[in-house]
Amino acid sequence: MDSIRRSKRRSARFIVMVAGKLRRVRAFREPVCRVIVLASVSLTLASPCVAQLPAPRPRARDIGLVVGIFEPGALDAITDVAGVRVGQTTVVEGDSVRTGVTAIIQHGGNVFQERVPAAIVVGNGFGKLAGSTQVRELGELETPVLLTCTLCVWRAADAMVAWLLEQPGMSQVRSINPVVGETNDGYLNDIRARPVTPAAVRHALETAHEGAVDEGAVGAGTGTVAFGWKGGIGTASRVIPAALGGWTVGVLVQTNFGGVLTMNGAPVGRELGRYDYRNVLEPGANATRHASRNAPLDRDVADGSIMIVVATDAPLDSRNLERLARRALIGVGHTGGELSNGSGDYVIAFSTSPRMRRRVTDTVRTIADLNNEMISPLFQGVAEATEEAIYNSLLRATTTHGADGHTVNALPLDSTMAVLRKYNVLGWDRTVTPRRRQRR
Repeated sequence: MDSIRRSKRRSARFIVMVAGKLRRVRAFREPVCRVIVLASVSLTLASPCVAQLPAPRPRARDIGLVVGIFEPGALDAITDVAGVRVGQTTVVEGDSVRTGVTAIIQHGGNVFQERVPAAIVVGNGFGKLAGSTQVRELGELETPVLLTCTLCVWRAADAMVAWLLEQPGMSQVRSINPVVGETNDGYLNDIRARPVTPAAVRHALETAHEGAVDEGAVGAGTGTVAFGWKGGIGTASRVIPAALGGWTVGVLVQTNFGGVLTMNGAPVGRELGRYDYRNVLEPGANATRHASRNAPLDRDVADGSIMIVVATDAPLDSRNLERLARRALIGVGHTGGELSNGSGDYVIAFSTSPRMRRRVTDTVRTIADLNNEMISPLFQGVAEATEEAIYNSLLRATTTHGADGHTVNALPLDSTMAVLRKYNVLGWDRTVTPRRRQRR
């Protein structure tokens, strides 16, 4: 017992002193997770800790839910686009703070000095997307993209600006346009406390990495709710066949929206008795709802938000990136989202192609962008990847207890699988052409 106590104390002190040093924390992986549960450490590390608390839930392809016709990349993640890195900080404090930060960095260089073409599309504008007007005016990103909670946008933006100003080559910079998106996690999170700190933002930026991306109730998805179940972070990708260009498109989502959950066409929300406007369509339906469906979750409207970040290695300019971003919203519609009045639905799309980089030292640029005639396969790919990323955010999320005694349950796997089998929407990679896929 004494050794456990010492381990806990050492782990807690380690986090506070060196919050951004992920590699050094890995040696303390299990004790750190115990601290989260037992000692309410406010800054936690998403990658090691979430994986330790309960066993990981499946992704869509793990259960045979195969979306669309194109193959995913090796990771089925936004990081299949070469150079893209993702970092996350999960902020948990006591029984009321459930939020975090997710950072998406476009490439391994200085993203301010080597800007990438970008576009922003607004599905429904009930949101606080910082930095959007300059991106739409100039068609480029000059900072990483951060996702967080609604009332933490400005703190996150300030912390990222401070971090960027410290980077090499930035000593003469006097203007930075931080891009920070959000969804409102105030049902599970004490959002008025604005608990995201500069340390949390720095941790997400400094630990951003290529490779697998944590999903579910992590980072900016720690306190989110989607379709009445626990939402979160999700990701997926598509590789366009070589004959159609061979490009990769990846998507990362922060899901916090409502509607009528549909999975590969199967009416999961209706079958499970949880969908928006049910009270009107089925009088007395409240009596059958789970006890966790209290207060705001019983409003019977689809208000909420989704942030979608799209990356591609295709050489697209800002005009065609805007066209690509619009097609991501098709994926939201396939899942049953409706972009309601109170929903902030945004897509941020960028190209990592080196030939499209915008270096601040250049006076004239020569670019070679993709012909309009070649872009349609990317439209298909981004719609598929967005749909699958949303499914992954739901499937990977775990039941979460938060502020004011609220609990949001995870999507129930057994009953969901029963619905998917009933409507014969599993295993399409084996039963419907094209059949050459390998199950992942």
